[in-house]
Amino acid sequence: MRAATGLWRWRHNPLRRTTDLVEAWVAFAAAVLLCLAVPLTGWASGTSAYGSLSRAVRTQQEQRLPTTARVVRLADGPVSGPRSVETAGEERLRRSVVARWTAPDGTPRTGTVATARQHSAPGASFRIWTDSEGRPVQPPMQTGTARAHAIMAGLTAALLAGLLVELVRRIAVRRLELRRYARLDRAWAAVGPDWGRTGTGS
Repeated sequence: MRAATGLWRWRHNPLRRTTDLVEAWVAFAAAVLLCLAVPLTGWASGTSAYGSLSRAVRTQQEQRLPTTARVVRLADGPVSGPRSVETAGEERLRRSVVARWTAPDGTPRTGTVATARQHSAPGASFRIWTDSEGRPVQPPMQTGTARAHAIMAGLTAALLAGLLVELVRRIAVRRLELRRYARLDRAWAAVGPDWGRTGTGS
C-alpha cells in the first residue's frame, strides 16, 4: 500500500526526480511480487515436493514389509546396517541385540539390530521392517511425515523468494541513491566555487 501511495504521489509532483519515480516503481513491483509471486513460489515448491514424497511413500510401503523379530542375546558390538526397528528413539534408549526373524520368502534370518531397551531381554519380540530379501531397513515414511516435509519445503522456498525480492529492491534503491549523490556532487562542483560571491545571484 505504501508503494502504491508513493507512486501516485510522485506522478505529478513538480519536485519529482526521475530517480524518485523509478524508486516508487521498484517499491511497487517488489510489493506485487511479495504478495503474489512469493506465495505462488511456495505453493508450487510445496506441491512438487509433496508429489515426489508421496511417490516415495508408496514405493517404500510396497517394498518394505513388517515382521516380528525375537531377541536371541545382547550384541557384543555396535549394530551394523540401518537401525530398522519398531519405534524411533534416542540412542541412549536403544540397545544392540542379536535377533532372529523370518524373511518374506519364509527363510529364517539372524542379525544384529537395535531395539528399545525394554525389548532387549532374550526372548522378547519386537517389530522390524525388511526389504524383499529379508534385510533390515528403515520403516517406510508416513504420509504425515511427507506432508510436513512438503510444507517445510514450501515455506523455505517462499522465504528465499521473499528474501531475493527484498535484496533486489535494496540493491536497486542503493544504486538510485548513489546516482542522486553523484548528481548532487556534480551540481555542487559547478556552483560551489562561486557560492556567496557578489554578482553570482546567491
